[in-house]
Amino acid sequence: MTAVDDRPLGLDDAARAALFTDAHTANTFASTPVSDTELAQIWELARWAPTGANLQPLRVLFVRSAEARARLVPLLADTNRERAASAPVTAVLAVDDRYHEAIPTVAPFMAGMQPVLEENTALRADMGGYSAALQAGYFILAVRALGLAAGPMAGFDKAAVDAEFFAGTDWHSTLVVNIGHPGEGAFRPRLPRLPHEDVLRFA
Repeated sequence: MTAVDDRPLGLDDAARAALFTDAHTANTFASTPVSDTELAQIWELARWAPTGANLQPLRVLFVRSAEARARLVPLLADTNRERAASAPVTAVLAVDDRYHEAIPTVAPFMAGMQPVLEENTALRADMGGYSAALQAGYFILAVRALGLAAGPMAGFDKAAVDAEFFAGTDWHSTLVVNIGHPGEGAFRPRLPRLPHEDVLRFA
């Protein structure tokens, strides 16, 4: 790696492979625990990536106790329950509907936007959903960057998860991500990606 002004120009091939080309969604997990330090490091990486106007609407609940896992697993789609049951940690990614209240801290240059988003709930939901989706992608890459396996799953009862874990709060769930070390048979064969000629245009 070479650098300009002490900033790296790019990752080496091994790092790129770990994040992208060799990485797979994990379907089973080993019993190896994931520490508090590792979970904190995941977020420490993910939180620096860009969001719309730096608004950072994503919130994370790490579900790991036996009691909490017993509450979460039945709320997942049938095909996802065994996967979550084998993972030492499942992160429930959520959007904070009141994310705009942090504008004075995270985006003081947009102070005038706070009352607009307070009034315009549709705009607030649209901006929050867009940036939270970006952050979910960053979160998965952060898991991989720490040498852990990620198993993102959209198949779950969002209303039930919100009632079980976020009642009385302004959070609502968007994605669950199993986290851990891959278990036996964790990875299915790589599915094809669309070729460049089908997805790229140049102007």
